[in-house]
Amino acid sequence: MKKYVLYFFPVLSIILSGCKSSASEYVISENAFEDKMKAAWIGQMVGVGWAAVTEFKWIGDIIPEEKIPKWDNDMVNQFGQDDLYVEVNFMESMEKYGIDVPIRRAGINFANSTFGLAAANNRARENLRAGIAPPASSHPLYNVNCEDIDYQIESDYSGIIAPGMPQVPIEMGEKFGCLMNYGDGMYAGQFIGGMYSSAYFENDIRAIIEKGLDCIPDSSLYAACVRDVISWHEDNPVDWQGTWKKLVDKYYRSLDYQPFHRANTKAWAGIDAKLNGAFAVMGLLYGRGDIDSTFYISARCGFDSDCNPSSALGVLFTTIGLNNIPKKYYSALNEKKTFSGSEYTFPKLTEMSKKFTEEFIIKNGGKIENRSDGQKYYIIPVKQPILDKLKKSWEPEELDKSRIRYNEAEMKEILFSASSDFDESKIIN
Repeated sequence: MKKYVLYFFPVLSIILSGCKSSASEYVISENAFEDKMKAAWIGQMVGVGWAAVTEFKWIGDIIPEEKIPKWDNDMVNQFGQDDLYVEVNFMESMEKYGIDVPIRRAGINFANSTFGLAAANNRARENLRAGIAPPASSHPLYNVNCEDIDYQIESDYSGIIAPGMPQVPIEMGEKFGCLMNYGDGMYAGQFIGGMYSSAYFENDIRAIIEKGLDCIPDSSLYAACVRDVISWHEDNPVDWQGTWKKLVDKYYRSLDYQPFHRANTKAWAGIDAKLNGAFAVMGLLYGRGDIDSTFYISARCGFDSDCNPSSALGVLFTTIGLNNIPKKYYSALNEKKTFSGSEYTFPKLTEMSKKFTEEFIIKNGGKIENRSDGQKYYIIPVKQPILDKLKKSWEPEELDKSRIRYNEAEMKEILFSASSDFDESKIIN
């Protein structure tokens, strides 16, 4: 396995990249932000493209190293992957209706999407098209896939547009994440978004993971699963395969720590957000800042083996920045191709990411300043995230019956009907 020089120089790298932080504020130059933001998107595309051919081919087994394909520069062009195009749909909602787009409006936009979907995403879109409005579209009564990996793999945007603003991925989870996921399924995306938000100003992987945990309830099973990986890594920071076995034994081979999947025979623990999210964390911890090691470990864990390195490399690339990433990972990027179901090219994606970031900075009490060195700087207040109360998929909250359905006017905006085999009576417990 080829190794790269570690990129982590905790104090020096922050100074050189145009970033700094204090107890009260983060400061990052416009150039440094763009460098890291673009790297974040590239990291996702690299991870999912590199491991795409392995997805769900190894369930309960570690993928042999020789079965992982060699990197090909064209693998970065992942415009037809749901890891990317679903979150582009969320970006489009914010572009059309503002960063405070209401959840019901976001649901209509998602219902009108035309790209391919599976699992929780597909169930949610069917619900929406049948008139089941969010957040009911993700509620366990209506969505048996609500703890699947879906929002975890499409939540990257929420941290990419929120440098040093962890409340943003929390709020985005309560909006876009609640279209299709509930409880730990939604917390998965808040956790991933929180890591991205931190990665703009933090190089230490353990600290980044802890910042992600700050964005979800400490008593959630998702948090417990991540803490297990941290603890097992501390016990043996070299034997990632030993940690993999402990993780799979606890969260897959037994359903003792999968109460939702234990109670719902239609659900499958293999696509569970906790399990697959833990594989991304394993890649980050055991990869120790090395690109290839982070990728190979998170991919070789199997199960959703392209999505997990996508999350891990996205976070890692954010810490490194595009200027410090080997050019082979983005030299073949097609900047004219659009993501499935949208008019977004990569340049349009990064343009809108910057626009939303600047809007969120102002909304969150920050400032944008032109300074004497000729650069523009983002000044972002340091704030502790505020969490909502714990939600459990196996003990869900009661729905507000008056808000479950889209009204007649809203239904007129939904352009598609649910599929002919959609039967609401069969999905309500």
